[in-house]
Amino acid sequence: MCHVIVTCRSMLWTLLSIVVAFAELIAFMSADWLIGKAKPSSSEDVDNRTGGSQEPYHPTLGIYGRCTRISHMQLSRRDTLCGPYAENFNEIASGFWQATAIFLAMGIMILCAVAFVSVFTMCVQSIMKKSIFNVCGLLQGIAGTYTL
Repeated sequence: MCHVIVTCRSMLWTLLSIVVAFAELIAFMSADWLIGKAKPSSSEDVDNRTGGSQEPYHPTLGIYGRCTRISHMQLSRRDTLCGPYAENFNEIASGFWQATAIFLAMGIMILCAVAFVSVFTMCVQSIMKKSIFNVCGLLQGIAGTYTL
């Protein structure tokens, strides 16, 4: 039998745990880690509908994704293609980026596990006489050191 125990503290902690886990996942998947200088516009960059020039193009690079310009697509407003550039782990840009990928993945896994467990803390607040809040808070602190 499960009695739902909801306090403002547990509800806020649960919601923030889920938000932080998703934010870390989005940051990991983002291709906007490095943003290059704006490329100068050429005569091909003129928008046919308005006659004005489009926004300048900024090449971007993420841990394993990047955004590049597609030169042959002039009719579409979206002339950039974003996606992974690395087929496997060894093709990630450098050793530092590989280490970043490892530490971020470990931190995200811990944060997702804590977010999952935080939903169950509304029914059970302790396991083996240890507060789930304290244990999960410790795990979140450990995950934070991985992602910094």
